[in-house]
Amino acid sequence: MSEAEEKHVLGLSGGRDSAALAVYMRQHHPQLDIEYFFTDTGKELPEVYEFLGRLEGFLGKPILRLNPDRDFDFWLKQYNNFLPSPQTRWCTRQLKLRPFEHWLRPMLEDGLKVFSYVAIRSDEEYREGYSSKHENLKIVLPFKDDGIDKPGVLDILEASGLGLPKYYDWRSRSGCTFCFYQQKIEWVRLKEQHPEAFEEAKAYEKDAVDNGSPFTWSQGESLDELTQPQRVAQIKEDYERRVARMKAKRLQNPLRETAGELDIDELYGQAKSCLACHK
Repeated sequence: MSEAEEKHVLGLSGGRDSAALAVYMRQHHPQLDIEYFFTDTGKELPEVYEFLGRLEGFLGKPILRLNPDRDFDFWLKQYNNFLPSPQTRWCTRQLKLRPFEHWLRPMLEDGLKVFSYVAIRSDEEYREGYSSKHENLKIVLPFKDDGIDKPGVLDILEASGLGLPKYYDWRSRSGCTFCFYQQKIEWVRLKEQHPEAFEEAKAYEKDAVDNGSPFTWSQGESLDELTQPQRVAQIKEDYERRVARMKAKRLQNPLRETAGELDIDELYGQAKSCLACHK
């Protein structure tokens, strides 16, 4: 198959792994003309846009923005003001996957063979990042195939000079500011780092509850309850205990030390996540 009959695409979330994969592909497969894209929900952290700008500089080419034809507020109304949740992930489906499918459709209909590169690491259990519904769409997992694990990803970003996105200082999630997969400590920090975004999430939650939504953003309590002073203190104390336990465990295995970087998902156990947002 000639290059004219092929298309190579790589989706970026604004997160660590997909950025490392973009760097890796540029360095190890420079012959491939890869189109990098970012599906913008309109509710992203400002740190995400800053990191994407730096990544564009490294790649030497623009990152295509795929904007949904309907925004978060439109789809919220379509779902009767019920918040997205792990049980009903309409945000991923409508704001991430739908624009991707609309973008790909003309290429596939023209007979192009599309290779989509996904940043699932070798130390992760295989998860179907995007289930191909078309015979001409092939999902490729370079990190899985080449044995690149989490320390390898960190090495790639450090060696490139990009480092980690700034939000990793306080959060492990890219994507929407009010991702329902956030840990409670991340909600507390969102309020501290971006109070306006937190208040917007709180307003969405109140409206949803008023309309009968069975879900709040954080399981088991509202954002108003979560950010009461005593509750905040409790959440921070729990976080510090987890950090201390993790550091103690890492001392037993210094060969796996990752430059002091403590992953919130590790601290709280590997939670499920939306691959399109988190990678």
